[in-house]
Amino acid sequence: MTTLSERISQSAFDGSRLRVVLLLDLYDGAQNQFLEVYENLRDQVSSVPGHISDELCQSIENPSQWLITSEWESAPPFLAWLNSEEHARSVQPLHGCVRDTRSLRFSVLQESGKAAADVPVPVKGRLQAAPRRGDGVVRHALTFTVKPGSESVVAKLLAGYDSPQARVDESTRLRRTSLFMHGNRVVRAIEVEGDLLAALRHVARQPEVRALEDALNPYLEQSRDLDDPAAARVFFTRAALPAVHHIATGGYESGAVGRHALFYPAKAGCGMALARLLARQDEAAVDDLTSPVESSTVFQRDDVVVRLLDVRGPLDARPALALGIEGDRKAAVLARLLDDGDGFGTTGTQEGLLATDRGVARFLERATMRRITDRTTAAV
Repeated sequence: MTTLSERISQSAFDGSRLRVVLLLDLYDGAQNQFLEVYENLRDQVSSVPGHISDELCQSIENPSQWLITSEWESAPPFLAWLNSEEHARSVQPLHGCVRDTRSLRFSVLQESGKAAADVPVPVKGRLQAAPRRGDGVVRHALTFTVKPGSESVVAKLLAGYDSPQARVDESTRLRRTSLFMHGNRVVRAIEVEGDLLAALRHVARQPEVRALEDALNPYLEQSRDLDDPAAARVFFTRAALPAVHHIATGGYESGAVGRHALFYPAKAGCGMALARLLARQDEAAVDDLTSPVESSTVFQRDDVVVRLLDVRGPLDARPALALGIEGDRKAAVLARLLDDGDGFGTTGTQEGLLATDRGVARFLERATMRRITDRTTAAV
């Protein structure tokens, strides 16, 4: 059996307290405007459930560099706020005074000092139980929808573009890009060694990628103007589909491993709970010696949940395991979290569909996304 120490793991669902670090570089002369925007933003964030505190800091070496740190009871309430339309509206005024930003998120593993040891201060949320083992890879996804009827044209465009250069700089490179479609929804999942932000900017500057994005523009349901930095920032912020959980064995075993993506349309407000359910199931699957699952990444934003699986053998060999519902009552729990209008062009009761083996197999077939392309870059 794979031991806990051999796992590769990241998770937003371990219940530990979260520290968010936001680095900002202001435009010259924008300090007063920034402080005014920050005061309004701070008042809004302070009322968000799960928020504990925040601090604003200014560099002693470069006055244009600022740091905002915030603490949260756990990652889920922060991610819910981050992915909300309210957040998108709240941070929009920052675009006029901030030249560049970088956001980092950390779970709190240990504390020390007098405040923690000698004079305990009640703080909600617990410390991370133990260090997790990583593999040096950052996982992220983007999702957007295209106009109904344009799916075949879009699929052809996505399958035919030239891959950008994998090497970004001395420490960063693109490792893998996987493109899937489900109906008119597109999901682009990427794996990056090194700096995700640097990789995203590198890709955006490549002429072959820009040509693809320009070709896609007429087919998008949500219009965008990539020549306008503010409009492009808003589009890609809303298109972001963060990885909230990843689990993998220490290394692939012998046998062919295939990559698959599954789409789960959640009920309004249930996306996070659905993602958490799948994450718990995948933790157990990786520990199961008989399981064909080598790795799983759960992406979630609002009520869109996508699960990326690397599986040995056919995906439908164990349909319930592939869906993340193997075991007592798991199917019923999933059914309660799914949208009744199931996102597959039909309506009905999901609990009835998932109550039988045949129904589970049918749901798996409908949830499986169409793989458009899956490109892995060799190490350089």
